Amino acid sequence: MSQPTIELNSTGPVVRWAQYLLVRQTLSYPDIDGIFGPKTRDAVKEFQGAHGLTVDGIVGPNTWAALGGNRTEPPTLANGSTGQVVEKLQTVLNEGRGSFAPASNPVLIVDGIDGPQTQLAVKGAQTEAGVASDGIVGLQTWALPVHAAGQVIADLCGVVGPGTA
Repeated sequence: MSQPTIELNSTGPVVRWAQYLLVRQTLSYPDIDGIFGPKTRDAVKEFQGAHGLTVDGIVGPNTWAALGGNRTEPPTLANGSTGQVVEKLQTVLNEGRGSFAPASNPVLIVDGIDGPQTQLAVKGAQTEAGVASDGIVGLQTWALPVHAAGQVIADLCGVVGPGTA
């Protein structure tokens, strides 16, 4: 499935997806808000220039291809979510204690259940990163950088992103 062309003043989920992919590629664009404003346009232009694309600030077929826009989006996790991805998230949150999980949080039990303690740790990571602290692991949270090696939470949990199939 090909993505629609988006540009300045576009809004919605497809814009959030492009913003997420930009963050994954550059690790320097924090706002995944679904609004294609001047900041998103500038990030697109920067990405296009760095990848030898026509620099027009429009996310069309060539820019989508360079971003990896035809991949499946990572899952959204919230209170009550279960499964292997939740287990991986709990492991990442435990390993990040002291840098993005509040020190007062108990170590999470890695049980694959997004319950109250996982919610507390996710909110701690979100607060530390300066994003909305809602406990929901959506595109903005998946894209949070976790250390200087250039990885984001999505990398460490093995969810879809640039460079993965």
